[in-house]
Amino acid sequence: MIDSAVVRLLVFRVGTLSCAAEVETVREILPRLTVTRIPGAPPEVAGMVNVRGALVTVVDGWRALGQAAPEPGSGTTVLLEVEGGRRLMGLAVDEVLDLLAVSGEALEQRQSLPGLDPTIVRAVGRRGTQAFVVLDTDRLLGPILSS
Repeated sequence: MIDSAVVRLLVFRVGTLSCAAEVETVREILPRLTVTRIPGAPPEVAGMVNVRGALVTVVDGWRALGQAAPEPGSGTTVLLEVEGGRRLMGLAVDEVLDLLAVSGEALEQRQSLPGLDPTIVRAVGRRGTQAFVVLDTDRLLGPILSS
């Protein structure tokens, strides 16, 4: 991802953390969906939703990223393709901020960031004066799927 090519990113907020996912993995952006809890699911899993006949697991972004809980009923659900497009998952976020096209050279590769698992960080970029973290959505959501 980090080269001279242009990278398209969806930037969103989870708690106080600005994050981004590559647009190619984003299938859809929906209002916060009402989920059905799954007994015995990991705490990061908010539940399941029916999106036009397909059952989709929704993960609470704030739990997965170690942020404060949002106000009940607020936010957005971002549907992401994971595992090379074989699965569809929802990520509950506080708000979608922007759609950006940035040069790969403008993204800084990071090995670690305070408070975040380094395996889920692909890069760090800037949107004006605000820094954002480009997430490896497969590594963020994959372990939750296999729990």
